[in-house]
Amino acid sequence: FLMYENISVNLSAGIAVLTINRPKQLNALNKRTIEEAHAALKEMESDNEVAVVILTGAEEKAFVAGADIKEFADFTIAQGGALAKNGQDLLFTLVEHYPKPVIAAVNGFALGGGLELAMSAHIRIASSNAKMGLPEVSLGVIPGYGGTQRLAQLVGKGKANELIFTAGMISADEAFRCGLVNAVVEQDALMETAMKMASKILRNSPMAIRAAIRAVNAGYTSGVNGYEVEIEEFAKCFGTEEFKEGTNAFIEKRKANFRK
Repeated sequence: FLMYENISVNLSAGIAVLTINRPKQLNALNKRTIEEAHAALKEMESDNEVAVVILTGAEEKAFVAGADIKEFADFTIAQGGALAKNGQDLLFTLVEHYPKPVIAAVNGFALGGGLELAMSAHIRIASSNAKMGLPEVSLGVIPGYGGTQRLAQLVGKGKANELIFTAGMISADEAFRCGLVNAVVEQDALMETAMKMASKILRNSPMAIRAAIRAVNAGYTSGVNGYEVEIEEFAKCFGTEEFKEGTNAFIEKRKANFRK
């Protein structure tokens, strides 16, 4: 992988761990970090060695404690619009529609842009000490990296409004109760739990998982009929080697080998 200043990437057995690595700034997302994460994800997208991506933050205090406010405190309206659009295009939309599963391992604070990054991932696992929130309205701005949309999709409109309007933080347990995260584990078991889930995913058809990501996302895309996309994606599976391998393995009572 390319060398990066603000992130690191480690690959083992098909699982790539992308770590936001600015611990002194609690892994805050500045322009450079977003650009580096984009570059790494694009590189891994075409790398057949990478099957699942785990996103996490360096050290134990924070996943990502937000965007780097110093960077945009004096922006104009036009610059603010460009900031949100570029961030969404480069990273958050890229993660949501990524053709390989992305698991966010939320180790500590996930605030503002950090929570927005976790929400753009396909699955979220939090450490028991994690704290999550969207504090943007306390700064006179709103979430701009998809937070108003994805939070409402995950927890419902009423709870999303409460979290956004109060700018408050919730515990990992509350995040689990309202459906914001899939699981909560002790911090020292976080990466192991994410790795175990990634390993389970690795056994299955990469092609079918790509199709499933497209079908699930279609249901949250305005003007698109998710059921029609599901039928189309389901049908396309029948023309693939992986479908043949999966069904033959089932009939022959053996484990399918999708990664020949």
